[in-house]
Amino acid sequence: MSLPFHSLDAALAPSPAPADLGQLPEWRLEDLYESMDSPRFAADLERAEREAKLFAETWRGKLSEFVDRPDAGETLAAAVKAYESMQDLTGRIMAYASLLYASDTSDSGRAKFYGDAHERLTALAGDLLFFELELNRIDDARLEAAMRAPALGHYRPWLEDIRKEKPHQLPDDLERLFLEKSVSGGAAWNRLFDDTTAALRFDFEGESLTLEPLLGKLQDPDPAKREAAANALAATLGANLRLFALITSTLAKDKEISDRWRKFADVADSRHLANRVEREVVEALVEAVTDAYPRLSHRYYALKARWFGKDRLDHWDRNAPLPNAPRRVYRWETARDTVLGAYGAFSPRMADIARRFFDERWIDAPVRAGKAPGAFSHPTTPSAHPYILVNYLGKTRDVTTLAHELGHGVHQVLANVNGALMAPTPLTLAETASVFGEMLTFRSMLAEITDSVERKSMLAAKVEDMLNTVVRQIAFYKFERLIHLERRSGELTAERISELWMSVQAESLGPAIELRQGYETYWAYIGHFIHSPFYVYAYAFGDCLVNSLYGLYERSQEGFAERYLAMLSAGGSKSYSELLAPFGLDAKDPGFWKIGLSVIERMIDELEAMG
Repeated sequence: MSLPFHSLDAALAPSPAPADLGQLPEWRLEDLYESMDSPRFAADLERAEREAKLFAETWRGKLSEFVDRPDAGETLAAAVKAYESMQDLTGRIMAYASLLYASDTSDSGRAKFYGDAHERLTALAGDLLFFELELNRIDDARLEAAMRAPALGHYRPWLEDIRKEKPHQLPDDLERLFLEKSVSGGAAWNRLFDDTTAALRFDFEGESLTLEPLLGKLQDPDPAKREAAANALAATLGANLRLFALITSTLAKDKEISDRWRKFADVADSRHLANRVEREVVEALVEAVTDAYPRLSHRYYALKARWFGKDRLDHWDRNAPLPNAPRRVYRWETARDTVLGAYGAFSPRMADIARRFFDERWIDAPVRAGKAPGAFSHPTTPSAHPYILVNYLGKTRDVTTLAHELGHGVHQVLANVNGALMAPTPLTLAETASVFGEMLTFRSMLAEITDSVERKSMLAAKVEDMLNTVVRQIAFYKFERLIHLERRSGELTAERISELWMSVQAESLGPAIELRQGYETYWAYIGHFIHSPFYVYAYAFGDCLVNSLYGLYERSQEGFAERYLAMLSAGGSKSYSELLAPFGLDAKDPGFWKIGLSVIERMIDELEAMG
């Protein structure tokens, strides 16, 4: 055990960052709890368990009785408010355990702390499970009458939302069994994936690297280093491929069992329901993007191959910087000022919220052994504040990633006013603020570039990011569909998963990308497939949506920021169609997706004109 059970201050004390990046911040989790052995953490966990049992004793089996009383609205509102309070408290507890674990997933003490907290909260959730199930057993007319009381009417969006789950509910004892078995089932396999990924080491030119720094080498200006990184990635993933295949196949079976019991017709229907989006809308998005492959990814990569003087690019050159591209390193302070400046030009209020993340140390930026790879913004709970994790290396993409996660953070802060039940945003809109913030920052950075070579390089990098967000994520979605559909016929081998992976990648990337040996293993490190099946289409949804929103903003800025912030502030209290209506956008319109895709196409036009 590398970190003992002592104070969080000692465990997360800021360490000097490399001189060229400035002082990189590490987050202050004390805003949640002081340490793993914090008396306040232990007291809150015990209080949550005690209150959950009291809540169950007070309300279980009685909601149908209360709804017929004259004061039904006020009585049920009191129950919902108490339930919301417990969701906020348990959200705080689990957020702390999750963030502490993400800080160093290789530390056994933190892993045990996270596992124990998750197990106790899962047991606690069993005491609360009845509440939403019983609410959904109240018939529509009686509940509608109760919602005429303002106290309960306040929760109408949440009540209407959970009732969409009604056709897929199981009897209470089965729901509890599913919940309790998740600790030793799906959650355990998720943790095995995380622990395994964090422990992986990649031999790169005699140096042992973790995943995140190695992936960064795929964008190195030196082609030999990119090839070495690609081979190192394939070698280590290949050595662990049977384990990753077992995790993937087992979780796909776990989902199939759940979907069958809950009577979901399609493998992705549970995700669509969670996203509150119709299946046909997602199918229209997938079809539009697939049809655009030749105009977008195929065309761009052929153009990039020509810039490299080749007929085809090796897969490790897909995200390579352009030949002779200036290599700019952004110090942390510069990245901060760049993002805040772009946000402030759009909305001073948006910048003020984002500034708090820097001033109050809500961000963890350094790359560390054992730290969770990638980037995220954790909403924690409305009574607290979000936290952002990035792995900052000073590249242009790191600046736009920071802008992306700060967009999430601003969205989460604004939505917190809705409370624990209505603050969470469906994934259909969860990427809106992040991608919009990223676009604001990119446009601000591009406007400062006067050198034609650097401008071309930066525009190309943005196009690649958009292709990764739209084309690549839809290819991921199609890959997941193949995995989950084929799993219904039996266990999947590593070889078969790799074949499916290669088929969708070849289709989406096009003939200008040579998928060489080793690429067939790359599906294994993508955490979204494990943690959130079919999450990935939300990125494409958000990117296309933001492209349309940004086009409206460029054409008419008057009052746009106010409408935009109002949309973010709604959180999960309105559907995506309601929130898009003030902008005149309709995702059900077949032409909607083409508007967003045309923005990428025009950027490729601009690059093509540069020669």
